[in-house]
Amino acid sequence: MAIPVIDFSKINGEESEKTHSEIAKACEEWGFFQLVNHGIPLELLNKVKKVASECYKTEREEAFKTSTPVKLLNELLEKNSGEKLENVDWEDVFTLLDHNQNEWPSNTSGLKETMVEYREEVRKLASKMMEVMDENLDLPKGYIKKAFNEGMEDGEETAFFGTKVSHYPPCPHPELVNGLRAHTDAGGVVLLFQDDEYDGLQVLKDGEWIDVQPMPNAIVINTGDQIEVLSNGRYKSAWHRVLAREEGNRRSIASFYNPSYKAAIGPAAVAAAAAGMEEGSEKKYPKFVFGDYMDVYATQKFMPKEPRFLAVKTL
Repeated sequence: MAIPVIDFSKINGEESEKTHSEIAKACEEWGFFQLVNHGIPLELLNKVKKVASECYKTEREEAFKTSTPVKLLNELLEKNSGEKLENVDWEDVFTLLDHNQNEWPSNTSGLKETMVEYREEVRKLASKMMEVMDENLDLPKGYIKKAFNEGMEDGEETAFFGTKVSHYPPCPHPELVNGLRAHTDAGGVVLLFQDDEYDGLQVLKDGEWIDVQPMPNAIVINTGDQIEVLSNGRYKSAWHRVLAREEGNRRSIASFYNPSYKAAIGPAAVAAAAAGMEEGSEKKYPKFVFGDYMDVYATQKFMPKEPRFLAVKTL
């Protein structure tokens, strides 16, 4: 069993209906799929790989050797207790946001220019993907994007758009630690440019962990908790994790198109009807402010997701 691979170049051509159907099925049955021919230039993707790897080697690698995960694993090995590190991730990570570009890593030539260009391309792809989801859910064009951009004026987006650059360095005892613990993503649409050589990412499907196989220059799409809410459960956010590896330094660049922290998120009535619910039937999720949801998620990220929806303050 492998996660779906979809040719996005066919979204507007003769095979548009078939491609829309493939995406709808992937959202409903997996919450994860790979896009090929997505429109992001190959030359830019190659630059992204280069600057991300150079940044880790020149600015991050030495610090990771003395990081908390390394220290805790060494302490565990000294104890020789047979336990596993359950509450730590074997991951080096930094985040790129529009408003804090002065805090981006600054000693890697070309990183800032490359990542600014890449993030713009990924943001455009996220917008296209949300429009496809609108159509598949029988929502008005632009519904999801508008829901995420609370208070948007003159086209200025207020949605939270961040990029997490992660590396999962070689681990001497991968059986004792997680690369990244199992979780669902809190927000909206996630667009992942993963390593094309080293695997490790897995998605939970029907109780079984399935590898998200490396595919050169593909963009992995997954839906977060807020898409699950907006679609009234028709599209589920998927549990996923990263395994630690004994060899290879796995690179992962995940961009998140999430609601504004002030955005009010709840099931879309039309989506509920599309999912087969009668008008006026009970919606499966509460309506809440995304920032309030994030307050809950911050402490419950690695716990079952259903209680998070119940714990958040409702509108």
